[in-house]
Amino acid sequence: MDLKKSTIHTLSENLKNGTVSSLELCQEYLKNIDARDGEIGAFLEIDREKMLNAAKASDERRASGNAFSEFDGIPIAVKDNICVKGERCSCASKLLEPVKSPYDATAVELLKKQGFIPFGRLNMDEFAMGSSCENSAFKKTRNPLDISRVPGGSSGGSAACVAADFAPAALGSDTGGSIRQPAAFCGVVGVKPTYGRVSRYGLVAFASSLDQIGPLCNDPEDAGIILDAISGFDPHDSTTLPAASGGYAAAAKKGAADGSLAGLKFGLPKEYFTGGLDSGVAKVMDETIAKVKALGGEIVDVSLPHTKYAVAVYYIIATAEASANLARFDGIRYGSRQDANGLVDTYYKSRGAGFGDEVKRRILLGTYVLSSGYYDAYYLRAQRVRTLIRRDFEEAFKQCDLLLTPVTPQTAFKFNEKSDPLQMYLSDIFTIALNLSGHCGISIPAGIDDATKMPVAAQIMAPALGEKVMLQAAAAFMK
Repeated sequence: MDLKKSTIHTLSENLKNGTVSSLELCQEYLKNIDARDGEIGAFLEIDREKMLNAAKASDERRASGNAFSEFDGIPIAVKDNICVKGERCSCASKLLEPVKSPYDATAVELLKKQGFIPFGRLNMDEFAMGSSCENSAFKKTRNPLDISRVPGGSSGGSAACVAADFAPAALGSDTGGSIRQPAAFCGVVGVKPTYGRVSRYGLVAFASSLDQIGPLCNDPEDAGIILDAISGFDPHDSTTLPAASGGYAAAAKKGAADGSLAGLKFGLPKEYFTGGLDSGVAKVMDETIAKVKALGGEIVDVSLPHTKYAVAVYYIIATAEASANLARFDGIRYGSRQDANGLVDTYYKSRGAGFGDEVKRRILLGTYVLSSGYYDAYYLRAQRVRTLIRRDFEEAFKQCDLLLTPVTPQTAFKFNEKSDPLQMYLSDIFTIALNLSGHCGISIPAGIDDATKMPVAAQIMAPALGEKVMLQAAAAFMK
């Protein structure tokens, strides 16, 4: 069975028609994993028996006419910071290596209710802190399109998994671009939903005011299918929105059927089209703008003046929240513990041995900006600028329906190419502002860089709760 670039909606038709069973489907994906994951390194762990038993149960439900949904029996892989009951949840960190989840994340629970089979623990940058998947404590994930290059991060394992045809879709998390950037590097679709659209319950927190769970998959309709399943209010997460959700797959399907962008205004923020773009990325973006016009879309110029501060603001707010969130990992309640003399020494040694260099760096930065005498100068000022960034987006969306930008300033880079942390932080320069503003965005493949032969992606951003029009436009463009 050829699973190359398989989509959830196509597989659901095959399951419905009986041309394949869930068991056969899962076995084929496992064959792909056995053949290539040795060199790719997308997975940290797979419970094969659990996956195959779930597939058998799905087949029995279909045979008796009791399928949970039309997607019953389709596997979906999961990033290692999202809880799946009974499976490890290490966040690719030695500190949490022995931890197994006692419950399902809300997103996982909702997928299971539709019969999706969550499987495998996907590699990532430790505690989601990184842009290349080089910061995992256990292994480096390689880009399936060129194994000398990184898959992006922090959801590098999720993007590589889908790009290598190890699963039709995967869950990732996006704090500053951690879904959209690896999706761009690996040539797949990645969605960062509106903040509060998807519950964060069961997602190990990095920066609570920025984190969102979202899908990585092969087309916008699949992204819509997953968002339909996992969106909605959750009493376990007070930041989830009570707004009505659903209809995302239908919107994407309509966009693909129409193949038109007529009636939509696309704003081009001048701050995103600068001299910092690689020539190959700039060329593809020029072609993308021309294609949008050819499909009937209108292009307007807009400005997001305060986004020039986005990287600085992000690395103050995100590290401050990380410092507070990661304080719970102390070697006392759960996780690995180092032998020590007394309580304080246990803290020092357990955290010192358990956390990697990048995590320590961000904890130190966050603790500093929250410390006495610096809170007003750094953290409070960053929050004020964050408000200005959000207002910039709101003003821009008064002039257009969607924003069109690059996802990354360059295509996937080679391992060890960005040894300077500041260089690495700038990899997310086009994605960070959206997390600060709370709006939604999607990364879609737009072309190939002639020099590197690697994919270039375009980013479509929409107002808060604007996932439907965003997915419809993305599907029309990809058609």
